[in-house]
Amino acid sequence: MKRFAALYRELDRSTAVLDRRAALAGYFRAAPLRDAAWALYLLSGGKVAGARRRIAGTRELREWVAAEAGLPDWLVEESHDQVGDLAETLALLLDDPSAPAADVGLADWIERRLLPVANREPEVRRALVVEAWRALPFDERLVFNKLLTGALRVGVSQRTVQQALAEMSGVDVARIAQRMLGEWTPTPGFMRDLLTPEALPGDRQQPYPFFLASPLEDGPEGLGDIGDWLLEWKWDGIRLQLIRRGGEAALWSRGEERLDGRFPEIEAAAAGLPDGCVLDGELLAWGDDDGTAPLPFTALQKRIQRRKPGPKLLADTPVRVQAYDLLELEGEDLRDCPLQLRRERLEALLAAHGDPRIVLSPQVDAADWEGAAALRALARERAVEGLMLKRRDSPYRSGRPRGDWWKWKIDPLTVDAVLLYAQHGSGRRSSLYTDYTFGLWDGDALVPVAKAYSGLDDREILALDRWIRANTLERFGPVRSVRPEHVFELGFEAVNRSARHKSGIAVRFPRILRWRHDKPAAEADRLDTLRALAR
Repeated sequence: MKRFAALYRELDRSTAVLDRRAALAGYFRAAPLRDAAWALYLLSGGKVAGARRRIAGTRELREWVAAEAGLPDWLVEESHDQVGDLAETLALLLDDPSAPAADVGLADWIERRLLPVANREPEVRRALVVEAWRALPFDERLVFNKLLTGALRVGVSQRTVQQALAEMSGVDVARIAQRMLGEWTPTPGFMRDLLTPEALPGDRQQPYPFFLASPLEDGPEGLGDIGDWLLEWKWDGIRLQLIRRGGEAALWSRGEERLDGRFPEIEAAAAGLPDGCVLDGELLAWGDDDGTAPLPFTALQKRIQRRKPGPKLLADTPVRVQAYDLLELEGEDLRDCPLQLRRERLEALLAAHGDPRIVLSPQVDAADWEGAAALRALARERAVEGLMLKRRDSPYRSGRPRGDWWKWKIDPLTVDAVLLYAQHGSGRRSSLYTDYTFGLWDGDALVPVAKAYSGLDDREILALDRWIRANTLERFGPVRSVRPEHVFELGFEAVNRSARHKSGIAVRFPRILRWRHDKPAAEADRLDTLRALAR
């Protein structure tokens, strides 16, 4: 635990990506494989405790630390409210041991101590937790607490971890990213396979790392001749890879989840593709073969939530794949080929396949960038988010390298909404109120319509945090309701009708555009304004 706690401390205090990468490479180079496997799992978002492995709930941790530290419950709650992060609060409320026990490795703490008490009686789980609190100094106690709360956020992306592993091992970062896709178990064997330079049989069963476009902020004029670029619509669906290998068809989402059974019609359509091919595209809900636009994303959400959709849902919400890239054909990796060639081969493949459930995403033709801008302005009418700009000679890379693929999204829809609720953020913002809920007027009442946590600068966040603490009306666990006084302009991509929300609508990708100091709450927008935009 000592080595991993030192890594956590170094990552938490560093702001330079190269320094973090060097710290990660140093850790993985020196750590035993068992510890390294668990460290990778945790830094990639994995959790030790959870709904299926209950070790300690939030209320239990507060009660146990109150008893151990001899503090009243209200003081523990106030301390948590002030610090923001529960794991850090627990670590601060306890004294360091006078003589720390012998160091126990990260894997041993998890496999031999924490996991064996999961789902046991409260007194068994409490005894293990308290014993650890008494034995561990602050840095290790903090990490231990984060294993309990599942909040091991330290500002390091999975991509940074993968780059550190590639730097340390000499294995290509794309191969490491590919091997980490999907579910995996943190074992020494997995780490050995992950870092071997040799090709493994399992490499063929995994999707390729996705190539992600960068947002185009200043317009396309600086990109050169439009003839060097391939333009496509930017669809609002589920990005996926469709894999046909070894007589089996599989759908992998960009979120590294295999979608078995959720879209059986697409799996059936993929069965007609030749063996040894991988397509990249967008899964969309589409009304019928003659439809000119996809259904709203909320229609697709009904399918995402059902692992085995019934006949009615299949009939009411048909889906299709708009394919826009071909990564593999007849077992040949095409990612280094120019996009233009990959697209030509994709077009020929789908023409021969002839199944309307997997179609070629159309190319958008424009004579110049001015014409492209005019087409982009009509994107919302087509139920798309804008344009994709892809350099015709670009290979299929991994991650989000800038220069070859851009997403040129339409300008957001906006409303002026009132701040209603706030709660603490996570990671470096865990001590500040940075997650906000906003409402619009419906008659004389304010109805919540959106949550947002990005768009303010550090100075505004600090000022708003002070105001929230001084103007709290009620508390609901970690959430505070505040005086409805401040108005913020919110931006979002689309509005859809939704029976799951009290307002009857759901907005896509809300974010804060500005703090409207010039507008009183009474002049914020009305819910009817937003309803009129809903599809």
